[in-house]
Amino acid sequence: MSRSWPDLAVLALLVGVDDLGSLGAAARRECMAQPNASRAVRRLEGELGVTLLRRGARGSVLTPQGTVLVHWAREVLADAGRLLDAAEALRGARRDELAVSASMTVAEHLVPAWLGELRRHRPGLRIHLLVHNSTTVFEQVETGACDVGFVESPSVPRGLHSCTVGQDRLVVVVTPAHPWARRRRPLRPDELAATPLVVRESGSGTRTTLDDALRDLPRAEPLLELASGAAVRASVLAGVGPAVVSVLAVREQVAAGTLRVVEVEGLALTRRLRAVWREPRRLTGPAAELVATARRLDTSVSP
Repeated sequence: MSRSWPDLAVLALLVGVDDLGSLGAAARRECMAQPNASRAVRRLEGELGVTLLRRGARGSVLTPQGTVLVHWAREVLADAGRLLDAAEALRGARRDELAVSASMTVAEHLVPAWLGELRRHRPGLRIHLLVHNSTTVFEQVETGACDVGFVESPSVPRGLHSCTVGQDRLVVVVTPAHPWARRRRPLRPDELAATPLVVRESGSGTRTTLDDALRDLPRAEPLLELASGAAVRASVLAGVGPAVVSVLAVREQVAAGTLRVVEVEGLALTRRLRAVWREPRRLTGPAAELVATARRLDTSVSP
């Protein structure tokens, strides 16, 4: 035989009658109109097959059976309160954790400052940082493996929300001994496309931006494909060949003169840095705070 579960609000009314001496007072404590309270108790009496209140001219009081059941009603309400307390604790624990996935360039050069600033305001926040190329960041956001991702890819998959947190620029870099370092005129895009380069792996935002910029030109095969901007930079410094990298990855070497930037005529290599996430459309909690921090800090740099 199936049984229906009693409404917790009605149990709270019964406890209120026991505490306060009348159904009217109990209804007021529960912010319920007295006619609705009376109907709710009658419905419970019908479901249980037990008379719970003795109704008279001076109001309603508990019957002996009602007094017995009020004891169990208190137990049920106490357990329900503990359930809600546990849920609140779980929500609080979730709010105190943040999983972030970032593409290599953003993770290496920008995220540490963002997280440091966030931790100054949220010292108890536990942060988990995952570092991958942009394609994998999108996958982790889509599957819920992280709360928010940061990428420099030119586009964002359908179904994800995004906002711009800064700008970046790709530059062609060579060593001072490379012939391009002595050029008086900028490179033409077709010259760049025809030259074997040290490049990032497919799926990275840097590689995608470069491929999009040169898509209409015949391309040379890469000299090397590497999985991080640091590895690309080290290869250029070692004299392997020229590369197109984020200015973030080479600004110190350009300032020191160990790498030279080679201008390219008419080629747009700027890109937006984006935060990406799933539903809801509006971020909340630590993820929203991190995005706000990223937008507040200056990420638009040049060599």
